[in-house]
Amino acid sequence: MEKSLNPLLFLLLIIISWISLGSGSIDVNVFSGLLDWLQSADNKDALIVGEIRLPRTLLALVVGAAMGLSGAALQGLLRNPLVDPGLIGASQGAALGAASVFYFNLFSGLGALATPLAGLLGAAITLFILLGLSGSIARPSIIIMAGLALSMLTGALLAMVLNFAPNPYAMQELVFWLLGSVSNRGLDNLMVLLPAFLIGSLIIWGQRRLLMGLSLGDQVAESMGLQLARGSRFIILGTAMLVGSAVAVAGNIGFVGLLVPHILRPLVKYRPDRLLLPSALAGAAVVCTADILVRLLPPDRELKLGVLTALVGAPFFIWLVWKERQRWL
Repeated sequence: MEKSLNPLLFLLLIIISWISLGSGSIDVNVFSGLLDWLQSADNKDALIVGEIRLPRTLLALVVGAAMGLSGAALQGLLRNPLVDPGLIGASQGAALGAASVFYFNLFSGLGALATPLAGLLGAAITLFILLGLSGSIARPSIIIMAGLALSMLTGALLAMVLNFAPNPYAMQELVFWLLGSVSNRGLDNLMVLLPAFLIGSLIIWGQRRLLMGLSLGDQVAESMGLQLARGSRFIILGTAMLVGSAVAVAGNIGFVGLLVPHILRPLVKYRPDRLLLPSALAGAAVVCTADILVRLLPPDRELKLGVLTALVGAPFFIWLVWKERQRWL
């Protein structure tokens, strides 16, 4: 099962992506629409598939992969299967950065790119503060405490921005953005997300041997010649880039990074290094599937993607906590 897991998830991802391209209120021929769009044709199928559904599908896949991969990496680093990627404060920092665009009208000359770029900048600032607070001794307890402190601080600042929003329409737009969605985004948003996603993924992938060593204990990892403090900081850096860029583009889409690695962990024999790629593939499939479900609802009853993932994820998380509690009784 372990050897066939990645190919099966990749095949599932292709099927879900094709369904996503064909899902919507208007029926189109996906294959001919893609071909016409690649040939710069100006017809209904090409415009709908290439300009609307393709960017939405690609963004859902990359955001889901970022959340799944970051969750697997952070859970392996902290050796806690109930850790969420938002714990390090990167998502809250990204949300605060994006909210500042609405409030202070920052980067107005960048148009639609202003929000994701400001969100990415907010995540980067949060990351540097986190690394400064955690110091050279990157131990799980210190990282968790620093992340919680930053989450509380950025959450308070975000609430203040909402409180002093210049007008009700700006506040409504900001709240809708924070609920999480990949609709009304274009390929230019993907160009903001993709570089941070690729760099963050490569950083985490380069530390997979450290994740394996940490699962055997700190002393074993040190005996393997691994640099725990340096490697841990690299994992935090990669996770912050993934989460921050995803939130900067799509808003807050929670619970994917928590639940996907937790479900897949038994299928890879609890090996954190082997959990990375399956979590990225499954995370992409989950977010893309959730976006398809959102599109099936009536247009006048739009449900934001982040709301749907929270409605599904929160009860499952409560069940996980209850299960963990029963194990210790």
